[in-house]
Amino acid sequence: METRNKDGAWPSARPQATSGASEEGEDFQGQPGICGLTNLGNTCFMNSALQCLSNVPQLTEYFLQNRYLEELNLSNPLGMKGEIAEAYADLVKQAWSGHHRSIVPYVFKTKVSHFASQFLGYQLHDSQELLSFLLDGLHEDLNRVKKKEYVKLCDAAGRPDQEVAQEAWQNHKRWNDSVIVDTFHGLFKSTLVCPECGNVSVTFDPFCYLSVPLPVSHKRVMEIFFVSMDPRRKPEQHQLLVPKKGKISDLCVALAKHTGVSPERMMVADVFSHRFYKIYQVEESLSSILDRDDIFIYEVSGRAARGENSREDVVLPVYLRERTPARDYKGSYYGLMLFGHPLLVSVPRDRLSWDALYHILLYRLSRYVTRPSWDDEEDGDEKDLEGKDSLPQPGHGSGGSSQDPGLEQAGSSSGVVSGSPGPVDTSPGPSHWPQRVRHKHLFTLQRVNSNGTSDRSTFNEDTQAQPYIAIDWEPEMKKRYYDEVEAEGYVKHNCVGYMLKKAPVQLQECIELFTTVETLEKENPWYCPTCKQHQPATKKLDLWMLPETLIIHLKRFSYTTFSREKLDTLVEFPIRDLDFSEFVIKPQDNLAPELYKYDLIAVSNHYGGLRDGHYTTFACNKDSGQWHYFDDNSVLPVTENQIESKAAYVLFYQRQDVARRLQPQAGSLNPPASSACDAPPKSGFMDVN
Repeated sequence: METRNKDGAWPSARPQATSGASEEGEDFQGQPGICGLTNLGNTCFMNSALQCLSNVPQLTEYFLQNRYLEELNLSNPLGMKGEIAEAYADLVKQAWSGHHRSIVPYVFKTKVSHFASQFLGYQLHDSQELLSFLLDGLHEDLNRVKKKEYVKLCDAAGRPDQEVAQEAWQNHKRWNDSVIVDTFHGLFKSTLVCPECGNVSVTFDPFCYLSVPLPVSHKRVMEIFFVSMDPRRKPEQHQLLVPKKGKISDLCVALAKHTGVSPERMMVADVFSHRFYKIYQVEESLSSILDRDDIFIYEVSGRAARGENSREDVVLPVYLRERTPARDYKGSYYGLMLFGHPLLVSVPRDRLSWDALYHILLYRLSRYVTRPSWDDEEDGDEKDLEGKDSLPQPGHGSGGSSQDPGLEQAGSSSGVVSGSPGPVDTSPGPSHWPQRVRHKHLFTLQRVNSNGTSDRSTFNEDTQAQPYIAIDWEPEMKKRYYDEVEAEGYVKHNCVGYMLKKAPVQLQECIELFTTVETLEKENPWYCPTCKQHQPATKKLDLWMLPETLIIHLKRFSYTTFSREKLDTLVEFPIRDLDFSEFVIKPQDNLAPELYKYDLIAVSNHYGGLRDGHYTTFACNKDSGQWHYFDDNSVLPVTENQIESKAAYVLFYQRQDVARRLQPQAGSLNPPASSACDAPPKSGFMDVN
């Protein structure tokens, strides 16, 4: 919505200033702090971090009152010559002047890109990463310590925790003393225990924010399609609960509980573009399967045991192709196009002939392929012709050549489940294969490569390759006897749609998980000074001292060796009275309870996935106590019940004693923040885009 200016001009008609604010003029007066930030191109992550930081009362007052000018550290080699602090101060002053609906943070973006090359350009980044850089940059630019003295770090050596903690904090303040330290820095206790000698190392380390993990389920829901050997049954869609770090065999076991089919009679394949993208081995990890993959599990005969009284079955991947006329100057060239879902078909080894395979496939397709009456008349010819037109049998070739495997071959690299490999073929190459064409068959069969695009008889391939068969249809025959609607049909199993939804997680659970004992990974061991070698020690973090403003970063982005994902779990966090007294191990004595209670003041939200997304902010105005939703240059008033969502990514909490200290003096026109957060917006209170 656009509001016309008093002079009759429209705001959008004026060019925006690239150096700073969108000038509305001195006559415009809005609520200080209710100011949007223009998106310069995927800079919503920066806007979100800035809006959160801008709504930290004591930090904003520090810049608005120009106290930063006395503390600019221009000689700090770790700083940025005061340029980041000055750019941020200019931004805060414009946002809190009340003269702008939105401002263009171009100068600030340029300064950030200059000192942090990772933020060059206009790609989307992480708001928490920018926040970490900004807090560190502001700290170094405003560090009151001009000359840093040598500090000797001492181990706890059995001394009381309070003594060691006080020493660690004093040492930290000798090197780091700024408004950022005063506002955001706390102290936690780190305990490392060597599993070899039992040596215990205790240190106290400062922190600027807490990155807390989310409880991650060790289960995963996978959606698959089950294809039965019974041609009358349509494919079934299933949703299976499997271990995240499980194997393909676990997927088959889970499906067996739904279907009653033995896991040994299942083969798992990834189907893409009418062909088998991959046929999985039972020992492969489930992490190689992505949620977007189309996974088909086929029932096969399972008769793969070798013995005197048993026969083996060969599992053949089968593609469907249609002949399509292609433009040729002679008009005689025909192309072949894949269609439909491929099949994995079990064929008895003693029936490996083109004719027998034709009737086996005709039976498997019988649900959506009409069998013509004249085809039945020729069934009796099969036995007579089988001896003439059979596929080469292992060990019965007329020569010893093994340039190309026979139809029944399924080598170790075939992807067929272990336990059902075919024998080594010593039959002649495909050039010796009989290429039969039955005049009254609905379709013809052809041995093809793994993509189904080329006939295997035209060139030599790896002799250990999996044999693939293609069913080639003439367009007229396909139109008459092939039912495409029925072929694509499937049914949903009862399990689909009834999976349990993810239960919400309490913020306190995340903090508990943060303070839980963990074993260091093999890639990041601890060097034990007693053993004189690196050890996978156990580590425990405990909160010792909390800052005035506590930043809690929810680790929604999970990165492992095999997978990357964003956790969209709903984390329920309190707006008021977040109590840390049970998590702080420092002796509390008779300290006021409000020293451990916090109220929410801002939230950075992330919507979307790993490679894309959008950042916004919820923030409580320090003057009015009203919550607002900041979406780049758009600002809208909201109520507290709108703040909690699955998008919450970084939380800003203010200690209650600080909030009371910063409350306006009695008689002030603005109500206290603690009592106004639920107040509805007043008429004419703000002007928004």
